[in-house]
Amino acid sequence: GTSVACTWSEVPQVERTHAVLLSQPWWMWGAEMGANDQGVVIGNEAVFTRAVGDRSGTLLGMDLLRLALERAGTAEAAVQVLVELLEAHGQGGQASHEHPRFRYDNSFLVADPTGAFVLETAGRRWAVEEVTGPGRSISNGLTIPVFARAHADPVRGFVASCKPRRARTQRSAAAATGVTDLFAALRDHGQGGAPRWSPVNGALSAPCAHTGGLVTATQSTASWVSDLRTGGRHWVTGTAAPCTSLFKPVHVEQPLDVDPDPMPTNRYDPAYRWWRHERLHRLAMRDYSAWSARLAVARDAVEADWAAAPPPDAEAFATADDLEAGWWSALVARQPHDTRPRWLRSLTGHDARRAGLPAARADG
Repeated sequence: GTSVACTWSEVPQVERTHAVLLSQPWWMWGAEMGANDQGVVIGNEAVFTRAVGDRSGTLLGMDLLRLALERAGTAEAAVQVLVELLEAHGQGGQASHEHPRFRYDNSFLVADPTGAFVLETAGRRWAVEEVTGPGRSISNGLTIPVFARAHADPVRGFVASCKPRRARTQRSAAAATGVTDLFAALRDHGQGGAPRWSPVNGALSAPCAHTGGLVTATQSTASWVSDLRTGGRHWVTGTAAPCTSLFKPVHVEQPLDVDPDPMPTNRYDPAYRWWRHERLHRLAMRDYSAWSARLAVARDAVEADWAAAPPPDAEAFATADDLEAGWWSALVARQPHDTRPRWLRSLTGHDARRAGLPAARADG
């Protein structure tokens, strides 16, 4: 008899919901990825389709993801929840805080310890595929062949570099044997190992995306690996760029008080881990190759130890905070020369000023 308030609309509430762990943009009710206490995990991707006139609903794809995690006890049931909500309420509404007119459809990768599914949508239409191979990835374009031919928007998909990025993640998913392989996959910058920027879409051609680009300036905002073989151990950065961060263990049933309330906003605040890391990330990007050669070895060694013998969640977060603080001090002392193109330096500088990011100083 009650309702649940999502980002832009309300839907009828169910009698019982599951506990959830979410990676959530600061301004919305839904989540980009998450897990529940039943062993279900879901990841979301924006997809660009030709269903422009069929976005009459007001549920965001990330609202759909959270609702499915709260209501489903298996991956198969989660797909059913997603489909039923999509058909009943549709998808739509303002999909970006910075760009209010931005709209997209959604795809979902849904898994539990027994199997996985890909669900792709275009307006209220949908297609589902059961995962049968050793790995499966999704990206910013439709990937189920018949559905993609009918509904994909090839121009927006090209701008989003969905095909080259997915080609890399698909290979990584198929070859992975453990969590550290997937950490590396999410840190992949493509050929050469360092980020490469396009004036069109920045570093969006590889999984580890960094801001930049004059048409779209998307960057990775959080990364997550779930190990469903271990009874529900998840590894999260809780920060933007995975290449300058650590994957830390978390559990749905063990809440962590690691950041103050309320959630951070789109303005810099050093009280929050995400913003402290973003300051480090932006400074490291001035000369990524130098940063990687000096500091990435310590990052990889710590994660290898954690993967072999995971520490308590709170201890891992504290260790990661200390490491990142040390990296920040080392970068500030060195003041790396900015090797990026001039147009990119100008663009990222504008973004930093708009967000209130301070200059890199030893006392900052």
